[in-house]
Amino acid sequence: MQDRGLAAYIAELVGTLFLTFMIGMVVSLYVAVGGSPQFGSDFVAVALVQGLTLFALIQILGGVSGAHLNPAVTTAAAIMKRIDPIDAVVYILAQLSGGVLGALLVKGLIEDEGRAANYGAPSVSDMLSGNFAGMIGEAIGAFLIVSAVVAVALNSKAWREWAPLTIGLVFTSAVLVFGALTGASFNPARWFGPALVSGEWGGVWPYVVGPLLGAVLAVGFYKLVLAPGEPEDEPEKAPGS
Repeated sequence: MQDRGLAAYIAELVGTLFLTFMIGMVVSLYVAVGGSPQFGSDFVAVALVQGLTLFALIQILGGVSGAHLNPAVTTAAAIMKRIDPIDAVVYILAQLSGGVLGALLVKGLIEDEGRAANYGAPSVSDMLSGNFAGMIGEAIGAFLIVSAVVAVALNSKAWREWAPLTIGLVFTSAVLVFGALTGASFNPARWFGPALVSGEWGGVWPYVVGPLLGAVLAVGFYKLVLAPGEPEDEPEKAPGS
């Protein structure tokens, strides 16, 4: 279990800040507002910006903090005993703070356009039956992303140098599918910041329970299928190391 320090906490805060900022900006600029955002929105641009941003942040910050940038990823790492529980709590607090600061930065730069899109705050589409369906969508997306993290970045048998690209591509694909349905958050911190700044909470529990449920299922899938019997106490290495 790797020891963490102030530099790692700052990296998680700054990384989540920029992830939330870039997502909030691209959503505010490229997603049509109104009852049918699937029409008139450029979800290809939205997905590419999100995936490329995550890829870059993992490359930049992975050696410092592991570049979790998501409470769901930190929860998965804690379950796998790759991070101390106290460090995990500090990570999550730093991520939530970064999400708020990122949303505030969006508001400071494009207040009018950002307000129309709730500064990137996700919400469950009318195309779905309700919040439960939204929660399932968020869980599926988080399952895919966290599976990529634990199977490549945290797996001693995997080609870890491929972790940033793998995670970024999985994130991009998930946004392309779920962007019009749930806003494709898959990350409680990325949801929390814009929701707090805009006051539009999007149902709350789909964006909290969904990603955490997906993370737990991803860890279970990893242990049962991808790497059964692998020791849990191996120190975490940064993606790509």
